[in-house]
Amino acid sequence: MQKSLYSRDNDELLRLLVKIRNDRGITQVELAERLGEVQPWISRVERGVRRLDLVELMQWCDALGIPLPEFVARYYEEVRPGPRPGPE
Repeated sequence: MQKSLYSRDNDELLRLLVKIRNDRGITQVELAERLGEVQPWISRVERGVRRLDLVELMQWCDALGIPLPEFVARYYEEVRPGPRPGPE
């Protein structure tokens, strides 16, 4: 299995995080302040040097003003376009 850190799916995750931040007019410095972090930490995450766990991703989404389920749905559409699998 390929390391997910170097996958296209991870690239899409990072691209979406940056896109949402930029679309909302939030700088890396502002996001860092909202998260109680420093700007280089935000940069490391956005460049794929440092991963976010689920709890951190939820906090990141809260700081950007997007509910985690909405973020996940948008991400899913980017990496798996088309109909979503449902219960059978």
